[in-house]
Amino acid sequence: MRGSPLFLCLFSMSCWMNLVAIAGDKIFHFGACRVSMSMTEIRAGFTAIKANIQSRDPLRTLSILSHPHSLHKVKSSDRCCITYQLFTFYVDKVFKHCRTEDSFVNRKISSIANSFLSMRRKLGQCREQNNCLCGEESMEKFKQILANYEGLNVTSAAMKSLGELDIFLDWMEKS
Repeated sequence: MRGSPLFLCLFSMSCWMNLVAIAGDKIFHFGACRVSMSMTEIRAGFTAIKANIQSRDPLRTLSILSHPHSLHKVKSSDRCCITYQLFTFYVDKVFKHCRTEDSFVNRKISSIANSFLSMRRKLGQCREQNNCLCGEESMEKFKQILANYEGLNVTSAAMKSLGELDIFLDWMEKS
């Protein structure tokens, strides 16, 4: 019985650590899909590099994610589709071209990219199961985002899109 208080202490500590890790996750509803993600981890990583990334943006008057094709006007039925498209956009186009000479910034970008890759995988599985389709309006909004991105050189567009990540994160949290 002498070992039982130690075991109880270790077991309690283990449960507490798991609870703390889970508490950082938030459940998001994207149409018929529900996906959990650690928004605090992504926000912390982005906050740590935001000033650095935004200082690299030479075109501050142009926006890739904002008006007139705002995400905030996407129908709730299209949220699954457009969210998946934006995760794919960031994973396939943005993060691949966001490299700096600063290893700290690169590690943060890599961490955010890994979170997005995981979210895209989870949301993709849910989309397939629930047959989430894109409406015409959300397809037009996404086409405009791509046109805004492709109108710039690859590196500038990637840095600008990464610098606007908070627009996407805010949209996910508010919707």
